[in-house]
Amino acid sequence: MRILVLEDEDSIRRMISALVQARGFEVVGVASGVKALDEASKQIPDVAILDLMVPGAFDGFEVCRRLRSSATTAHIPIIIISAMDDPASREKAKLAGATTFFAKPFSAIALMKELENMKVKRHSESAMKAVKPPSGS
Repeated sequence: MRILVLEDEDSIRRMISALVQARGFEVVGVASGVKALDEASKQIPDVAILDLMVPGAFDGFEVCRRLRSSATTAHIPIIIISAMDDPASREKAKLAGATTFFAKPFSAIALMKELENMKVKRHSESAMKAVKPPSGS
């Protein structure tokens, strides 16, 4: 699975990338919303992990909204990892299309468990599509 990580803090982005790569996932890490959207348009990720507070024209909320509004990325799970852990930010992230929300500091074990669950779900859905009879039969 290909994971897009949007995190402006280098140390956190490197730590998430190392964790995810150690489990066999491919990772593309970026520090701005514009770069995240650019990477998502070049090669569709299977999962996006987004920080909400990033510099530039598009914060994590806007990246989440744009990923959800694009036909090519509307279906991907979006994990938010943010220090903005107030009810209003959680609700805004949910309305933007977030699948899951982790507050910083987050549990690496919980993040990896969530990614593994998404991987299992993705494989189950792929298997169901493979055995589904053609429509009209």
